[in-house]
Amino acid sequence: MKKLILPVLILFVLILGACNSESVTTKENETKEDPTTITYESESGPIEVPADPQRVVVLSSFAGNVAALDVNLVGADSWSKSNPGYDSFLADVEEVSEENLEKIIELNPDLIIALSTVQNLDKIKEIAPTVTYTYGKVDYLTQHLEIGKLLNKEQEAQAWIDDFKKRSSVAGEEIKAVIGEDATVSVIENFDKQLYVFGNNWGRGTEVLYQAMGLKMPDKVKEMALEAGYYALSLEVLPEFAGDYVILSKVADQDNSFQETDVFKNIPAVQNGQLFEANAEKFYFNDPISLDYQLEFFKESFLNSK
Repeated sequence: MKKLILPVLILFVLILGACNSESVTTKENETKEDPTTITYESESGPIEVPADPQRVVVLSSFAGNVAALDVNLVGADSWSKSNPGYDSFLADVEEVSEENLEKIIELNPDLIIALSTVQNLDKIKEIAPTVTYTYGKVDYLTQHLEIGKLLNKEQEAQAWIDDFKKRSSVAGEEIKAVIGEDATVSVIENFDKQLYVFGNNWGRGTEVLYQAMGLKMPDKVKEMALEAGYYALSLEVLPEFAGDYVILSKVADQDNSFQETDVFKNIPAVQNGQLFEANAEKFYFNDPISLDYQLEFFKESFLNSK
């Protein structure tokens, strides 16, 4: 009997030891996991980024998305810095550029965000984890959600998206009730002595007008600008692109003398008081800060137009 009990006891001890060893190994593996980082699935593949970034640098386009999610920015591009709508968010944020790597290094960022077309990308990636996005690859709301995922604030991003969809849908119905279901709207901008008209995904409030509120685009704009996002045109053909209502995204220090021409003055929207001038610098982007401002601008302009 003793001969039988001894091998059984030895086997039991070996099994117990193996279990304990596996438990210790599991605990060691869990300890090795870094709770201070997350893996973000970027366009170029998975990248390890801070779980709670504290010093973010944005080199192009997305400063408003980061600020809207209440994440600390230490550097932002010149276009963002010139947006008066960001003043309260970027007052203490340094202006940076992809050309001045020394400045970026000085700011000691723990995360860098930029467009995929940014210059010196290989060198920038050596400074801090760097995530780039291709402009227009996803729609503007998905873009904000992606930045929410990157910053470990996906729930906050989704909550804003859901709320914005509701608010803009209601506003769209209210506006259409005032101007008519078939009324058309154009977005025009004068930049560096060139006139542009915009499609439905190039900032300037186009996402709000056409996508969120469902207002109509003139056929000529749809034909020439919808796919590319924008279209450059001459003053002579501007009336062909002007809708029943015109949003003029206006840069104050540009040459806006075209507004004094007969061609411009004779556009029906201008003659009927259905031209709304907007501050172009507040209209360039399509992040939550900009979109909220644009939505309120359109509500006030259209609902008071009759």
